[in-house]
Amino acid sequence: MTITDSRASLAPSETGVRDILNPSTGEVIRSVPEHGAADVDRAVAAAREAFESGPWATLRPSERSHVLLRIADEIEASTEELFRLEALNNGRPVTETRAQLSRVPEWFRYNAGLLAAQRTAVLPSDGPYLTYQRRAPLGVCGIITPFNHPMLILARSLSAALANGNTVVVKPSELTPLTTLALLPVLERAGLPAGVVQVVTGAAEAGRRLTEHPDVAKITLTGGTETGRSAAVATARRFARMTAELGGKTPVIVFDDVDPREAAEGAAFSAFVAAGQSCVAGSRFLVQRGVYDAFVEHLTARARAIRIGDPTSPDTQMGPLISARQRGKVAALVDSSREEGATISTGGSVPELHGDLTQGFFYAPTVIADATMRMRVAREEIFGPVAVVIPFDTEDEAVAMANDNPYGLGAGVWTHRLDRGHRVADRITAGMVWINDHHRLEPSLPWGGVKDSGIGKDAGLESFDEFSWLKTVVTRIARDSVDWYGGAGIERLN
Repeated sequence: MTITDSRASLAPSETGVRDILNPSTGEVIRSVPEHGAADVDRAVAAAREAFESGPWATLRPSERSHVLLRIADEIEASTEELFRLEALNNGRPVTETRAQLSRVPEWFRYNAGLLAAQRTAVLPSDGPYLTYQRRAPLGVCGIITPFNHPMLILARSLSAALANGNTVVVKPSELTPLTTLALLPVLERAGLPAGVVQVVTGAAEAGRRLTEHPDVAKITLTGGTETGRSAAVATARRFARMTAELGGKTPVIVFDDVDPREAAEGAAFSAFVAAGQSCVAGSRFLVQRGVYDAFVEHLTARARAIRIGDPTSPDTQMGPLISARQRGKVAALVDSSREEGATISTGGSVPELHGDLTQGFFYAPTVIADATMRMRVAREEIFGPVAVVIPFDTEDEAVAMANDNPYGLGAGVWTHRLDRGHRVADRITAGMVWINDHHRLEPSLPWGGVKDSGIGKDAGLESFDEFSWLKTVVTRIARDSVDWYGGAGIERLN
């Protein structure tokens, strides 16, 4: 079985199949089962059986750590096939998928290291007591991943869940399941016991059932805000844990002490990487008036120079959007900005391409100038290659504009004054802030937002600990017995 031919690892479904499209051409890559609620029930039951019967949950931490390190090695050996498959499935250029997937093994190694170094506390107690803590796996965990970064986002949660001894049911986006399926034989080769990771390839019905299932102890979800709200209600009913990375409308503040060309070139990455299909995409640029015109000019020039085309070509810098539906949503929002009085500095249309690419879901890198905070494009998540540029005058005004949004996932600040950079970062309501950079991530950096952008953290020690529960053990070590009702001299009521 090759890495891209993992059909034998996936259970069929009675509800039919779904065609998986290449968003660059609209052609069918392959078909996968359209799993529904009953299929999720079977997957959860299998994961529960694997958890309860072992051996994964009962392995010594050092043994689980070794398996995670082997998984990292196997992924590294398979990176070439994996990043090409991801580029084919979600349309991101191979230059992006190669760079992103080459980092996936880091998450397994990081969590293997946390497991190997894990310590629990001995707690202070009055009297003759030894009090200590132990950690135990939660059981079956559900991971729901999006279309934009299928492997990386899966690795963040999967590595931490497995390190702690849990079994996992994964539901990838119905649009981009192929690299998740390709991971199954990789895990098998690394020595992960059968049944520990289950995959279901359905759409909303499968995701809803996974969040509602009484045997799922934790849900990690990356997706839209309304989906996250529904999942939060479902998990709260049974007091299950939940981590959710949801929508974003990332502000990028550009102050007039930076070179506008330098800021525009750096900011272009935040707006157009992954064709803008990222929750932390720099979608609204708040630019100080003194450099506003120059910034728009340089950002426009950079956007026009981006090479759009076949994502499998190393020369391509931007691929298509994930679907015709998503392209329609982006186009409608851009059109609304025209109606509201903004200026389309570049883009705002379907690019002219040739051959099979004419059937793909491409949209030109777009810069919208002369925008205001009241416009839809300045308030709603676009999830496409669209940069909205809005002027401001003072630092206080910039901070107020940045925080004037229901989302709070990420933010960027461009300034050469470090006092200002740290001060503004401290005042912005967001889970992550980058100064003079964007979208920088490491396995050790907790990832997640506030407000409508979600709850909890992925990555870092915070995520690792959320995949286990803490037990406190109190042991009386005195020789004499305890007799509250018949003894003498007992002064403390336990």
